[in-house]
Amino acid sequence: MSIVATPGIAPPPEAEKQNGALVIGASSVGTMFEWYDFFLYGSLVANINTHFYSGVNETTGYILALATFAAGFIVRPFGALAFGRIGDIVGRKNTFLVTMIIMGIATFLVGLLPSAAF
Repeated sequence: MSIVATPGIAPPPEAEKQNGALVIGASSVGTMFEWYDFFLYGSLVANINTHFYSGVNETTGYILALATFAAGFIVRPFGALAFGRIGDIVGRKNTFLVTMIIMGIATFLVGLLPSAAF
């Protein structure tokens, strides 16, 4: 068995270290924002249940608000499996753009929902 090497210029080790630090930093900031969002929702769940689940008693509204909170944790692994596989096939950049477009459309559609007073 023989190994054929293609001639080329290897990137300098300093560039790889800087690129790795940039990726780690960007990932950390993104994760920090995501967990901050979960923290805010978890902290405000007592107020959220009275505004979004006003048609039920307080305990049921609280449980429904916490179930909404739990749905975010339950669905995340399935999204990671689906979009991780798609990212491996078509590329991470294209998959990231598709997920951002999906989130943007979903956010826009939430803005079009009528209020509870409607």
